[in-house]
Parts: sequence; structure tokens; C-alpha cells
Amino acid sequence: MKKQNILNLVLSAMFLALCMVLPLLTGQIKEIGNMLLPMHIPVMLCGLICGWQYGAVVGAVAPIMRSAIFGMPVMFPNAFAMAFELATYGFVIGYMFSHAKWKCIKSLYRCLLISMVAGRVVWGIVQCILLGLGENGFTISMFVTSAIVKAIPGTIIQLMLIPTVMLM
Repeated sequence: MKKQNILNLVLSAMFLALCMVLPLLTGQIKEIGNMLLPMHIPVMLCGLICGWQYGAVVGAVAPIMRSAIFGMPVMFPNAFAMAFELATYGFVIGYMFSHAKWKCIKSLYRCLLISMVAGRVVWGIVQCILLGLGENGFTISMFVTSAIVKAIPGTIIQLMLIPTVMLM
């Protein structure tokens, strides 16, 4: 059991490092990063491979740490909201997959889709809390645009890449 904990800790550190490095591939261009969602993939893989506890922690730490080191995402409100969103991804996908009756591709996709919805809902709730509601705050159109429309390319990449990695 101790060996497994050490392995999970090392793998979590690797996933956290990937969260730091992968956004550099988008060239620090916020719009491209918002579309490709490069930090989401390592967090979800961490939840699947290491477990929900590790996935949740890596998800919570990664955006805050990346903001402190690189200035992206902007700390308030983006990094704070992303910390809750990514922690939700890591927790939900890891918890659901570890409790799935069968560890098959169908279960993996089910867990992946549910975690994507849960993470985006949590992100929207946190944005509402941080920015408030109304015309000058966080609106439903902002949520739909940011969480759904702009995220389509990243969602497609996640739906293709995560199951592929897990099947290896």
C-alpha cells in the first residue's frame, strides 16, 4: 500500500507539472487556452489514474500555482474559479470511475461526460459568487459562451485523448 501511495504522489506531481507546461503550448494566448483547455486533461487523467483524492488536489492547486508562477490564468476571478472547476473534474471523474461496476470504455465516457458537466456547473456557480449576478456581473450568456461554445474544441480533444491514454 505504501508503494502505491508513493507512486500516486509521484504521478500527481507529474500531472501537476503537465498542468504548468501544457498551457505554454498555446503560447500564453488566453483565447486559445480557453478553447483547448490544456490544464483539464492532466487533472482528469490524475483523477482516473491516481484516484479522486489526488485528482481533486492537483485540480485545486494547478491554476493557483500557475497563476502565481506565470501570471496566467489571471488570479481573480479566473484562477480561483478554475481551481474549483478543476478540483471538481479530478474528484468526480476519479470517484465515479473507481466506483464503476465495470472499468470499460463505456464507463470511462460516462464518467468523463458527467465530470465535464459537473466541473462547468461548479465553475459557473463560483463565477456567480465572485462576480455577482446581473448586467455587470456574470450572466447566463457569459456562462453559455465560456463554458460551452468556446470550450467545444477542448471538449472534443478531451473526449478523444483521455480514453486513448487510458486504453494504453
